[in-house]
Amino acid sequence: MIQHTRRDVLKGLALGAGATVLAPILSQITARASGEARTPRRLVIVTQTNGFNPRHLVPEGVEWRFSNRRSETTRLTDVALADKQLHAALQPLTPFKNRLALLQDLSSRIALAGHSTNHGCLGAYPSNRGAMGQTIDHALAQALPSVFNHVALGMTGGGSSLNYALSASGRGQATPIICTPELAFRSLFGSVADEQAQRQFDHRSNLLDFMADDVRRSRSALAGEERQHLDNYLTAFESLHRRQNEIAGMRERLRQHAPNLGNRLTTDVTSLILEAQFETGAAALIAGLTNVLLLSSGGGEQNFGRFPEFGINDLHAIGHGQGFGNRTYEDCFAELRQFHCRLIAGLATRLQNMREGNGTMLDNTVIVYLSDSADAHHPQCYQWPVVLLGNLGGRLRTGGRYIDFPAYGQQGHRTLANLYCTLLHAAGRPRDRFGIADPGLRDLDQPGPIQELLA
Repeated sequence: MIQHTRRDVLKGLALGAGATVLAPILSQITARASGEARTPRRLVIVTQTNGFNPRHLVPEGVEWRFSNRRSETTRLTDVALADKQLHAALQPLTPFKNRLALLQDLSSRIALAGHSTNHGCLGAYPSNRGAMGQTIDHALAQALPSVFNHVALGMTGGGSSLNYALSASGRGQATPIICTPELAFRSLFGSVADEQAQRQFDHRSNLLDFMADDVRRSRSALAGEERQHLDNYLTAFESLHRRQNEIAGMRERLRQHAPNLGNRLTTDVTSLILEAQFETGAAALIAGLTNVLLLSSGGGEQNFGRFPEFGINDLHAIGHGQGFGNRTYEDCFAELRQFHCRLIAGLATRLQNMREGNGTMLDNTVIVYLSDSADAHHPQCYQWPVVLLGNLGGRLRTGGRYIDFPAYGQQGHRTLANLYCTLLHAAGRPRDRFGIADPGLRDLDQPGPIQELLA
């Protein structure tokens, strides 16, 4: 009876400024209070430009054979990571080693390209024909709906606010990745305030001030545990707002104190933009605004970005073998990989720290990390290294594994399309074909999910 009363009170709340942000949160809490709650499943895709060296996937002490950019693996290898040390490039993911699956020797030759496979990366189709069909992020957004079914955030090398090169909701329907933190924040959270309040918000006012009355009414209607859930969500908003202020303040200081930096000024901010986008994405997941998040670091033809804060001024140059300082190009690639893995580990930690049901948000999430340029700066696409972190609520068998599939053309070989079918099966929207089949593998059985990954 008490539960029923609380549910009615929550449903009867008249929300003002906080309607868009608080409504999905309160809806979840109401369902949980009435015993109707379903634990949401979430998927995060992280793409990084300029290729993913397959060697970075190989744990210490594990043999990986290849020649002339082609793997020589003839059988499936499945190695436990428990007693293995990750490659230095992946070291920041070590705290999550027992949640990882490192997938070696997947292919997607159908997406063969110059510097980026563009929509072909997430669509498993040719890279040079635009948006030929739905990409996996949108397919999964249909399977895991939320207030914002699909959120895509990132950064570009040229400073553009939108990137249309990677994601598509359907044929001829390229969708934008938001590439400035301010636009991302306004798109997701700007509706909590009217025009005057938005101006105040831009001058560093506290986001929760706009929702103060709604928050007070909502908290008073909640019991202890439910109130704690709401407080956790609100903490995510506070953290997000602090990050926005920090970046805005740092940009201004950079402009004031380093007026002659030229392009380096923008480039220095690039890594901060990427950090902010991960923060924004984490807040959107935690707040219940979305269950599917795409985070892109560059992506699309020649869209590499620059990271002079690491002493790496030209990602195109390291793709062609040029080192910087006393580091080889391989050292530079590994350092950039470490930076992105730190961002991923930070996101995973945020989700791990959020209680949900009998576990945490991370327990019900999978993070997919790959490059839009497959295995190299100029990809061959015979190999497409992929890192999985998490098991989507027990629906995937990750659990600390290094899996090396048979090489391209060998019996048992698997493709990126097979991985995407696997994710769709795990998300409850099974599909045995995705994208366009590889004509070079016509003698092999291409459809279906990767059974070794399904629980």
